[in-house]
Amino acid sequence: MISFLYFVIDGLLGLLVLAIIVSAVLSWLVAFNVINLRNQFVYGVARFLDAVTTPVLRPFQRLIPPLGGVDISPIIVILILQGARAYLLPWLFRPLIGLIG
Repeated sequence: MISFLYFVIDGLLGLLVLAIIVSAVLSWLVAFNVINLRNQFVYGVARFLDAVTTPVLRPFQRLIPPLGGVDISPIIVILILQGARAYLLPWLFRPLIGLIG
């Protein structure tokens, strides 16, 4: 059961990283007029990605100012999430898995 919980949390963190990357690419495509937010599908995807990523990115955007007009907070958040997946998650779950077997 603990291994399944580890699997789910790791998967959710991976999906969050993917959502941040897709959101950043989508914002660039909108900014350079490659795609248009008047398209209902694109608008729906953009709203969903904003709803998912904004709560995670907003605290970092408050702390880290844009450098030359470029927001680097998604890069910082991805590094932190990948570190949590690689080091923090196994460190937290190793004792639990050892106790249960």
